[in-house]
Amino acid sequence: MFDGPDPLYVQIARHVRDQVLAGDLGEEEQVMSTTQFATTYRINPATAAKAFAGLVEEGVLYKRRGLGMFVAPGAREALLAKDRETYVRDVLDPAIDAALRLGLTAEALRERITTRMGEQR
Repeated sequence: MFDGPDPLYVQIARHVRDQVLAGDLGEEEQVMSTTQFATTYRINPATAAKAFAGLVEEGVLYKRRGLGMFVAPGAREALLAKDRETYVRDVLDPAIDAALRLGLTAEALRERITTRMGEQR
């Protein structure tokens, strides 16, 4: 499961974020403890703790003293907003730059986007 080139704690944080985005972990839902996570996935507890600490700092999870970690209210929407901004910056902006270099008009782009989006419905 965790075998990519990124550091393990980054992969773990991405996995939890993906679960929140997919709705597999809902707001206020308790997540596995770092010890449970480490045992389940056979990883060092400190690595799991580092991933979870990053998610707390990011506002995806929060701690309830004596109870564990929970998905923060609004976490899914915040992650979606962040992903949308990243998509616009990394994908759409370069595509628009390329379209401008090719001489495509805003109207041609709007028409193409409207057509493609309509196909998906």
